[in-house]
Amino acid sequence: MLGICQWSGRIPGLDALLGKPVTYLPFPRNGLSELAVWGAHSSPTRALGLAARLGLPWIRVAPGFLRSPGKSRSQGPLSVIIDDAGIYHDARRPSQLERLVGSHHTPAQRDRAGKLIDLWRKGRISEFNHAREEAGRLPAAYVLVIDEPANGGSLARSLADASSFTSMLAAAIAGHPDCTILIKAVPPPLIGHLDLAKSALCPTVQILSGESHPAALLERAQAVYTVSSHWGFEALLWGKPVRTFGMPFYAGWGLTADTLSAPDRRCKAALEDLAYSALVEYSRYRHPESGQRCEVEEVLDWLALQRRLRERFPATVYAAGFSLRKRRFVRDFLQGSTVQFIHDAERLPENATLVLWGRHPASSGPQAQSTVIRMEDGFLRSAGLGAGLVRPLSWVLDRGGMYYDASAPSELEHLLATMPLEPDLLARAGRLRQALLAAGVTKYNLAAKPWKRPPGIRKIVLVPGQVEGDASLCYGARGIRTNLGLLQAVRAANPNAYVVYKPHPDVLAGLRARGKGEEQALTWCDEQVAEAPMGDLLLEVDEVHVLTSLAGFEALLRGKPVTCHGQPFYAGWGLTVDLTPVARRTRKLSLDALLAAALIVYPTYISRVTGHFTTPERVIEELRQWSAETARRKSGPIQNVTRRLFHVCLRLVNDSTPKSWTSADGHPRSN
Repeated sequence: MLGICQWSGRIPGLDALLGKPVTYLPFPRNGLSELAVWGAHSSPTRALGLAARLGLPWIRVAPGFLRSPGKSRSQGPLSVIIDDAGIYHDARRPSQLERLVGSHHTPAQRDRAGKLIDLWRKGRISEFNHAREEAGRLPAAYVLVIDEPANGGSLARSLADASSFTSMLAAAIAGHPDCTILIKAVPPPLIGHLDLAKSALCPTVQILSGESHPAALLERAQAVYTVSSHWGFEALLWGKPVRTFGMPFYAGWGLTADTLSAPDRRCKAALEDLAYSALVEYSRYRHPESGQRCEVEEVLDWLALQRRLRERFPATVYAAGFSLRKRRFVRDFLQGSTVQFIHDAERLPENATLVLWGRHPASSGPQAQSTVIRMEDGFLRSAGLGAGLVRPLSWVLDRGGMYYDASAPSELEHLLATMPLEPDLLARAGRLRQALLAAGVTKYNLAAKPWKRPPGIRKIVLVPGQVEGDASLCYGARGIRTNLGLLQAVRAANPNAYVVYKPHPDVLAGLRARGKGEEQALTWCDEQVAEAPMGDLLLEVDEVHVLTSLAGFEALLRGKPVTCHGQPFYAGWGLTVDLTPVARRTRKLSLDALLAAALIVYPTYISRVTGHFTTPERVIEELRQWSAETARRKSGPIQNVTRRLFHVCLRLVNDSTPKSWTSADGHPRSN
């Protein structure tokens, strides 16, 4: 067991990163194998004394070079470094990182390092990943000068002093007289070493304050000047000339122009040697979703997803018509942007970005010049009903229309019509489809007893019911718009089939009203199935008829023939029998192409575990686990009574929703 010194609280996931159980000061001293000092800047004096008394070796453990986009410590570090010699940023004495950089690396290791550098750039990764990139404020051409916080002994560890910053700025100005000198200031409330007021008097100097993600700043810089900032290492990964005025860990290897003389223990090295040593050998990684040790590439992929989705929308977006309960979900799915909730959309600033739920209309006035983002439940939503206030794991965010509105193209329809069908994407879609079927995942994943096919029946047709006031029927059904009408049409077309009708789960739960004449359903079907899981039910039937229900999409994924009496998003691509075709949908798609657009590219997913963006593959696993947990909780009589009372209360709330908060399709603007 490893004992952690000089730490006042637990560090989640540290045992997984270190590969052994850990205990914290004060801790039982029996059974310890070694001691560790936590933190890059912590003094090891206390640990050294305790290690000497106990006769134990000691190491230093500190956060690594990749950190989560969130600022919370509740989920623990993504990476740590382990050093049994010193610490990487202290040039006064050897460190394990120095030994690693100076050691021999094989061609395969250097090749891996080159691929890591490409991943770093493409993913626009940095050590800290919560800030946004700079957009329009950057000069056309500039040299980047990095200020650093004036704290403690960091300068002494890099063999520098306060005058190093003055020398750095003077050298940048003298070396680039015809170029803008862009000073990246320390974000407040911290104080930097450079006198910004005095520096701003120079006509070629501009100052960039506040938090900024390094990617765009480094990508566009002609050169980077630093004393000891980690930004210098990242500038090397971006292929930029770097001049140092201290002795950071990446200096002294022949990769930077150094003002100071390097320690004799540092020799010539390639960038691939430095990158492989720092990111692979010196660091250990833990995947934020599984909590298990992983390789650096997996963390880079996860961070790249966070960076890409956090930058989709402007820094500030406005949202109207969302209840207090739903606002936290809106913030989750728009993380990376600041969300301002407004009551009167008419007061929206000009050219702003407005977020609305579903097909709520954007009226005239300032909204006419605004970008409108429409939010709606995704296709792998939760283990429970949206009307039951269950947290969603997927929403769709559409700037074109909405996927269930066949009257105009949505972003999903645009993807289906034009998206390049890359082999890697289609292969991923095929794997996702197999994982989805293996897990039995559908949209709501409700726990229920499975339904079995009656013996001796030659043809069974499933008819899924819908909530008749639902927007998908208002905007996606051109003829029949009622469940009873659909049942009558199915019976007329299939007089000898065994027709099974499954009411919508919101109706069964009492959260939405039954459709017009729906009590007559058994007149037109052979059996009405209440709580059978949709995934299991689809496997037992031969054919599915829908208006616009997502059950038709789920049936396609299970290889079932689907007849569409309406115009759902999955109709018109050559995979369904379409009784009311959409004329503009002419492209013929494979099932995996449809799945790639609808489940991989179009939706946004949020992990239950991390609260950050995730992938559909991860959501399938989380839904499987969530469904199992829900089934266990609902197994007893007390849970059943509680659930029914909860649904009654929700029905009362829905029935009492004020008209002023009701959208044009007759639904509350936020459930």
